[in-house]
Amino acid sequence: MPEITIRPATEADLSAIHALMYELAVYEKAPEAVAATVEEYTEDFRNGLFESHVAVLDGQIIGMTLFYMAYSSWKGKMLYLDDFVVTEASRRYGAGQLLFDAFLEEGRRRGCRLVKWQVLDWNEPALNFYRKNDAIIEMDWWNGKIFLNVG
Repeated sequence: MPEITIRPATEADLSAIHALMYELAVYEKAPEAVAATVEEYTEDFRNGLFESHVAVLDGQIIGMTLFYMAYSSWKGKMLYLDDFVVTEASRRYGAGQLLFDAFLEEGRRRGCRLVKWQVLDWNEPALNFYRKNDAIIEMDWWNGKIFLNVG
């Protein structure tokens, strides 16, 4: 197995993170929904709105998690995983598990009682991965959202 390094992302990684996010959007059949730019990523990263871990193989970023602190009124501190992707060509090396383990450890390190994310109901590989990690896949909560016009 090749050696994969997991590390916190830096500002220099944001273009690669954005590209991976777009790869995920294509996989999820929604590339047209991507509105955030690399410049917005940079500003928001600098302002602490999100953090990321990256998986590096042979000097190239092959995967990432993008997460931020949130709060559960029932449980308290929570780490929310907004995006999680490994390039298709690199999925057989275990980078996904290493990234997910690092995300879980980050939640523990911060004293979170809960980590949370979303997964599409048709994404069987992801569902199987999460189930293998003893995740609870909720089927009774529906997501709500409203897109706001920003100037």
